[in-house]
Order: sequence, then C-alpha cells, then structure tokens
Amino acid sequence: MRLATYNIEWFANLFDRKDRLIVDDSWSGRQNITKAQQVEAIAKVLTAVDADAMLIVEAPNTGKTQNSVRALQGFAEAFNLRTSHAVMGFANDTHQELALLYDPAVLTVRHDPKGTGSNDAPRFDGAFRIDLDIDATEDLVEFSKPPMELAVTTSDGASFRLIGAHLKSKAPHGASSRDEAIRISIANRRKQLAQAVWLSRRVRAHLEANEPVILLGDLNDGPGLDEFENLFGRSSVEILVQTGLFDPHAVSSHTDTPPSTARFARPADGGYLEALLDYIMICDDLRALNPRWRIWHPFHDPACLAAKELHDALLTASDHFPVTLDIDL
Repeated sequence: MRLATYNIEWFANLFDRKDRLIVDDSWSGRQNITKAQQVEAIAKVLTAVDADAMLIVEAPNTGKTQNSVRALQGFAEAFNLRTSHAVMGFANDTHQELALLYDPAVLTVRHDPKGTGSNDAPRFDGAFRIDLDIDATEDLVEFSKPPMELAVTTSDGASFRLIGAHLKSKAPHGASSRDEAIRISIANRRKQLAQAVWLSRRVRAHLEANEPVILLGDLNDGPGLDEFENLFGRSSVEILVQTGLFDPHAVSSHTDTPPSTARFARPADGGYLEALLDYIMICDDLRALNPRWRIWHPFHDPACLAAKELHDALLTASDHFPVTLDIDL
C-alpha cells in the first residue's frame, strides 16, 4: 500500500465558487504560472505518485458555496484518478483544508475525531491548555487548521488511525521590524510546540488503546531548523518522535546533506531555500511491515530528475514535494 502527503500551494485558487476547475491562462497563486499550467502539473504529479491514499495539505476551500470534498472528487474525475473519493475533517477559516483523496477499492475511510473529557488530549476542534514556557500561566491553544483524524480499514481488514496535520508556521508574517519579527517568531514557535504536544497526547491515547497510528502532513518544523529552537530545547518533530513515532527523514535531518521536501525562492539573491517540513510518521508496531519512504524531489530523487516531464511538473505544481510511504498493511 502507498500512502502520501502533499502540500499543494494555492490549490484553492484553481476552483471557482461552485468548485469547478479553472483551466485558463489567468495567473495562479504561484509566480509566473497560469492556472492551466498548475492544474496540468498537479494532475501529472498525482498520476505519477499513484498513491492508494494521499493527504492533500492546503486542499480547496469549504465555505458557504464551496466544498473541499466536491472539488477534489471533481478533480479526480477530470483526470481519471483512481483516488476517486475524498474525505475531510473539520473545516477552517483559512481556505486551506486538510483532506484525503483515496481509492475506495483499497480503503474504507471515515472522519472519526476522538478526545478525552479532560484537558489531557481534547478533540482537535477544541481548546488545549498548557503552560509551555513555565511561567505559571496557562496558554489557551487552538488549531487554525484542526488536524483530521480518520479511522481507516484496508480491503484485507487491517485497521489503523490516520492523523493528517498542518502545524502552525513559524514565519514572522506581517513583521515590520527585526524586533517584531523576533517576537512573532517566538510566539509562533510557542504555539507550534503546544500543537505538537497536543498531537502527541492524542497519538499516545491511541497507542495505549493498541491502535496503530500514522501521522502525516506538513509539520512546518524539523530538528535544528532555526535558531529559536534553542529557547525551547526541542522541535515539534522531536516531540512527536519521542511519543513513539518514526520517520527516517527526521532522524537524518542532522546529517551534512539533510533531506528536503520543500523549495522556496529567495528573491533577494535569486537562490532557493530548501527545508524538511513534510513527514509520514508511523508507530513502532508498523515498522515491522517493511516500510519504505520516498521524497519525490525533482533534483534529489534520481528517478524524478531523469523524467523531465515529471521533474517539470513537480516544480510547477507546488513549492512542496510529495512524500510517500510504501508499507505492507
């Protein structure tokens, strides 16, 4: 079985108010890329990856007239993808939903949010109280993009819990000075770490109930990714790994050539910033099922580099690249 996570930048811009695809020469949200070019590139990437289930991070919007599931299923139908069904969790106000495209012949999937009555591990649409910086004052944390918690059963009868997440970005958006950028960055990292603690407690609750867990998505973090990590002692990824989850890319992020799942332009010098942000983490029990991870990076993955059409599509579709897990579920 192949599971995947893919952050598709500005996917929502490719649909009109009635969730119909916009395939024309108007500009998409991506610089110097038209909607038609991005739509075609996304379809090529999804076809090449050919996952049994793919978490779409920054999926199309759900609102007064729009519906993410309808938009994704329409996209799948337009390009004859076998992942013809979609499911989403709690809608949010950011126009960036979390949704899963999946093959109904392989998987049965339903949104199944869980939570305790206490503050230890509330549902993801609730609020979480935590004194993260040990100042004797509780912080009230909410998700702007609540994680999607799914109950999944394979066609062979195997069951597991799948949690899709998009954690708070640490970028100091809106800062007008260096001091303000530092303040916003620290506040964002504090909130992101609190979200990771919340996620880790939900994961632990499932593991204690002997329920296999797969956590995937854009965690917007990695060990050693920025200087503010030292203020709190660990990254969001490390918090989740310490819960009992594993992703080999998180372990290799301290090497001389760390892996990368995203590539952002740096207009100031014309270069690019590479970052490891996207993960598929599995519990210890699933590590015995021959898991194989892959980052579909257009430059670092030899097969993607050699296939020009796929290479170009990956660069056109998004600033993130798919991550896949092949596992004998």
